[in-house]
Amino acid sequence: MKDQAKKQAVLKSLRRIEGQVRGLQSMVEEDRYCIDVLIQVQAVRAALTQVGLAVLEQHAKGCVTHAVQQGNSEIIDEMLDAIKKFMR
Repeated sequence: MKDQAKKQAVLKSLRRIEGQVRGLQSMVEEDRYCIDVLIQVQAVRAALTQVGLAVLEQHAKGCVTHAVQQGNSEIIDEMLDAIKKFMR
C-alpha cells in the first residue's frame, strides 16, 4: 500500500479489530450471554469488511491502474478473482 495515510488508517483499524477479538475471547471465557457475543462477532466482521474494501480500493487505484497503463490486462482477472474471494 503506497498511500501512507491510508496504510496507517488500515493499520489503526486492524489494531482496533485485534482488541475487539481479544474482547471476544474474554467474553467467551467469562461465559457472557451468547447474543452479546454474536453482536460483537458481527461488529468484528463488519470492521474487517471495511478494511478489506479499503485494501481493494488502494489495489485498484494503485497496482491495477499502473499495470493496465503498462499494458498488463491480466491484472483485471486477478482483481476480479480477489473481489470474488472477498465477497464470500
